[in-house]
Amino acid sequence: MSDDYSKIKIRAKELRRILNEASHEYYILDNPKLLDSEYDQLFTELISIEKKYPELSSENSPTQRVGSKILDSFPSVSHSSPMLSLNNAIEASDIKKFDQRMRDLLSLGEADATYFAEPKFDGLAIALRYVDGVLVQASTRGDGSTGEQVTENVRTVRSIPLVLSGNPPNIVEVRGEVVMMKRDFNDLNQRQTKAGEKIFANPRNAAAGSLRQHDSKITATRKLSFFAYSLENATRSHGTVKSQSEISSILKEYGFVTSSLSDSVRGLQGIQHFFEHVAAIRSNLDYEIDGIVYKVNSLEDQQKLGYVARAPRYAIAYKFPPQEEITKLLDIEVQVGRTGAITPVARLAPVRVGGVVVTNATLHNQDEIARKQIKIGDFVVVRRAGDVIPEVVRPIVGRRTHIEEFVMPTLCPECNGEISKEAEESVYRCTAGMKCRAQRAQSIWHFCSRKAMNIDGVGERLIDQLVELKLVDSFADLYRLEPEILSTLERVGKKSAENICTAISNSRMTSLSRFIYSLGIRNVGEQTAKELASHFETYERLIAATEEDLMKTPDIGPVVARSIRQYFDDPYLSGVIESLIEMGLSWKQEDANIKKRTLSEKKFVLTGTLNNLSRDEAKQEIEVRGGVVTSAVSKNVDYVVLGEKPGSKLKRATDLGVKTIDELMFIRLLESENE
Repeated sequence: MSDDYSKIKIRAKELRRILNEASHEYYILDNPKLLDSEYDQLFTELISIEKKYPELSSENSPTQRVGSKILDSFPSVSHSSPMLSLNNAIEASDIKKFDQRMRDLLSLGEADATYFAEPKFDGLAIALRYVDGVLVQASTRGDGSTGEQVTENVRTVRSIPLVLSGNPPNIVEVRGEVVMMKRDFNDLNQRQTKAGEKIFANPRNAAAGSLRQHDSKITATRKLSFFAYSLENATRSHGTVKSQSEISSILKEYGFVTSSLSDSVRGLQGIQHFFEHVAAIRSNLDYEIDGIVYKVNSLEDQQKLGYVARAPRYAIAYKFPPQEEITKLLDIEVQVGRTGAITPVARLAPVRVGGVVVTNATLHNQDEIARKQIKIGDFVVVRRAGDVIPEVVRPIVGRRTHIEEFVMPTLCPECNGEISKEAEESVYRCTAGMKCRAQRAQSIWHFCSRKAMNIDGVGERLIDQLVELKLVDSFADLYRLEPEILSTLERVGKKSAENICTAISNSRMTSLSRFIYSLGIRNVGEQTAKELASHFETYERLIAATEEDLMKTPDIGPVVARSIRQYFDDPYLSGVIESLIEMGLSWKQEDANIKKRTLSEKKFVLTGTLNNLSRDEAKQEIEVRGGVVTSAVSKNVDYVVLGEKPGSKLKRATDLGVKTIDELMFIRLLESENE
């Protein structure tokens, strides 16, 4: 026996041990220590070894099983047919091979294969058995053949019907995924923290732990949701059903929630377009998904294709790039924000997360560092969701060697000003105010931003130069800039300098709400600025208001009122505002006081690209008429406004019967005096 073969044999044994332990930790203990991306990588390695050396395969290998052992504390349930896992596609080349294989086996042309595409939910797979339309049994996947009977707990999930609608056969088995919505997950962890109990690593872990509670009353307190995606033996029990898309329609008729994103796609191009679309909106979804499931749409073709080992041949899971990875925390530094907030930032050994190389991640504040028990020198889990700033999730305590505690500095790293923390806050702040270069630069950048004064061409890099060279010390100094001065700066040509000065000059005419927001008053966001402008109507009345007067404004309490009063009472800041007004800064009367509130309490969703209005302009037009703009389509929405390429929200609106209007109808609605 060669040394290489011995090493491979030892490696295969070690991989089986690691994967079996990881499966036990995840499914049995509800305490995962191995990331999904790590598990997938090791699993793929073991498959490769066993394929090359069949004699090294074992009945106890994770590759020969689906899931893990069942919990002894729940009764066992034998599935009517195996609940199988899916083969994974990690790279685009994997999905290309899958499509080619399907077309070859079905003798189809290049674009003739039709697939049913749906999100791969990140939850717990459940089988629901109905007799005469009544729920009689619910079971987990377990080891694929035998699962755990969790009927009483499942009955507490409100999105699972106890009695089916429509006209179902005598016996029906519905399969789907129990998940926990992101908002419900955050609420649960907050309650767990306050109670001093275990917090969950992610929504999937929380859903699994909640569904395995021995006391169903505890499960009932945790908001779980269910998405249905399949009918077992549909062709036998439902007569003439011919496709996966028809199954989706039947599930809705029965009263189940299905994914509004699910759709039929044609060929490899359709697969890729659907994947890219869902990947782009993934971070905005209410639930976690980790990929897309593609199934050959025809049930007849599915039966022809059959199964291979542990998975159906006709389906595949095209997984998103992993969004959690492990890397080393090299150091913790602090950054200074526009309100003086001192934010700890993790400096990381470079790691690719979700397709992007990450070297920095937020740690929020010192309390969060202490709660998560993060130390400098730790190996840590880093998470990145969409375009959100990466964050450090937790340390890998078992891999600690040389570590040190993070200590919050007492002096600001930018100006040496004193750092302090108010008793009711968790955030440390530099107390130097606008004397601090970092706060000054961040405040000016906020003043110029799109939702504030909207000064095009003035970005963070240019402001850093202007502040560093002492060309700009306050908002007012922006209006004193000349093209000749700007053109001497790095990466600013003569034409760019002229355009920037024109944009600055044009910003002199604005609205009171934009101006209030642009000042960067602590605790005053865009909506609060609108409320202040609407309530006080003029700048003079606003700056004369007492804290008691300010609290008469909707949604403004004592903390926000105090922040506003402190800002206008600061001699330096009030002097800057006076300078701005002297240089011609002015605002028109707020639209909210001119236009009738014709859309009072009406809810809108905007989707697609509008030609005549920007998304922000459309939102403002709705709000000044008393309407509300929301991001998600639900039965409570009054109108879905359709721009070009409206995407999945159009389908969701159609499914729910929500009224849809195009841009022209929307503009007419805005102009209407009576709605």
